[in-house]
Amino acid sequence: MATEGFQQHLKTLQQQVEAALLRSLQGRPWPQPLAQAVEYSLMAGGKRLRPVLVLLASDLCGGIQAAALSPACAIEMIHTYSLIHDDLPAMDNDDYRRGRLTSHRVFGEALAILAGDALLTLAFEVVGESPAGAEIRAELSTVLAKAAGGAGMVGGQVLDLEAERGRFPGTGESGVSVSGPSAAGATEVASSFPAGGSAGEIVPNLSCFGENPANGIPVSAVSGVEHLSRIHRMKTGALIAASLELGAVVGGATTEQRLQLRHYGLCIGLAFQIADDVLDVTGDATRLGKTPGRDVDLGKLTYPALLGLEASRRQAETLVQEACDSVSHFGPRSGWLQELARFIVERDH
Repeated sequence: MATEGFQQHLKTLQQQVEAALLRSLQGRPWPQPLAQAVEYSLMAGGKRLRPVLVLLASDLCGGIQAAALSPACAIEMIHTYSLIHDDLPAMDNDDYRRGRLTSHRVFGEALAILAGDALLTLAFEVVGESPAGAEIRAELSTVLAKAAGGAGMVGGQVLDLEAERGRFPGTGESGVSVSGPSAAGATEVASSFPAGGSAGEIVPNLSCFGENPANGIPVSAVSGVEHLSRIHRMKTGALIAASLELGAVVGGATTEQRLQLRHYGLCIGLAFQIADDVLDVTGDATRLGKTPGRDVDLGKLTYPALLGLEASRRQAETLVQEACDSVSHFGPRSGWLQELARFIVERDH
């Protein structure tokens, strides 16, 4: 369980992020309906995981918080825009997010789309207003654009939508069943996930929990896990890894430190998604702040559907340990990041 000291530190960082986000909205010459829709979603609370990671990574590398708050706000704006669009009828068609009605249910689809667009562009505007130097601002913008674009979050959403239709673009596979936990009680297969990261990047070592195809078990369970992990490395992991990179950039990290922090981010990004999938099965709407069971209703690929609940939990714990190992080179100063990694899989919402 997370220590009291960690819980207090996390709360302090979250409050600092909330205040910075609110300041970032002030004085924008926007039409009132747009300003209302943007504030409705951006200031709806939430864990603020991504901006907190920016602040923690920057501090770990010796940065100052004033410089880290701009990219911290930017990554949360991009995350919030993605949630607004993800909830639209054309995507997941969800009614609740962060304990309240989704943007399109309150403001209509058109204004919800435009609010998301405004948040995406505001993220880069905020980075441009950062007190950091021009070279740092350019690097921050590049990290954000790559993580949010076609090779990152947006591309992952495309793969997720295609998987709902039983199509695996670029893999030559189709029709993976997600009707039940195909690996419940199965033996562990020590199989690393195929390379799919950037050049020079270490991809998390994902053991596929499932029966061995060599023993006559269908390939669908293993190939499904591989494809699902690819989806979430892009859809969820890219922004979380970018959060660590943003903090590393403003903190003046070395190339090696930046890679270590990015690897930590990819690991906890997948652990976070597995925990989310588990909570979608075991959680309740009051704690989650959104409708549980939606992934199953939409026919989405999920880790519990492919692996079963216990194997999914074990996979998340393995990823958390790998994340902690990747920042252990920082010594005792990495304590906050290690506690945060464990908090991700222990949370109940």
